[in-house]
Amino acid sequence: MRKRRQPPQEAMASHVATRKPYRGIRRRKWGKWVAEIREPNKRSRLWLGSYTTDVAAARAYDVAVFYLRGPTARLNFPDLLLQEEDHRLAAATADMPAALIREKAAEVGARVDALLASAAPSTADSSPPVIKPDLNQLPESGDI
Repeated sequence: MRKRRQPPQEAMASHVATRKPYRGIRRRKWGKWVAEIREPNKRSRLWLGSYTTDVAAARAYDVAVFYLRGPTARLNFPDLLLQEEDHRLAAATADMPAALIREKAAEVGARVDALLASAAPSTADSSPPVIKPDLNQLPESGDI
């Protein structure tokens, strides 16, 4: 049997749905976002952490890629990274150890994750309160 070709619109829509939202991150089956980066001139990868939001994972990746490749690195959020004083000084500190890069990236990712979690509305607050009747009392005539 021949496989039916998709029309261009359907093929484009499926490609957009599977596209990664940011560089250096991926989503686990259970919904967590993880970030990692390949070290320059090595086959090994630096594990940057696991986060609840894609933005936090992308920010962790940005910090690591900036420390590894300097100001010419391709970032997910170039405006946000260059605002922080710590990262402007990072360009001068070449040859940082991988453990320190991992630590700084995880710190930024955790901070962003915490900020986004505190800003998100709680699901418990949005639902109306449930009134549980006292089953040990007889109902009043108006309750029936």
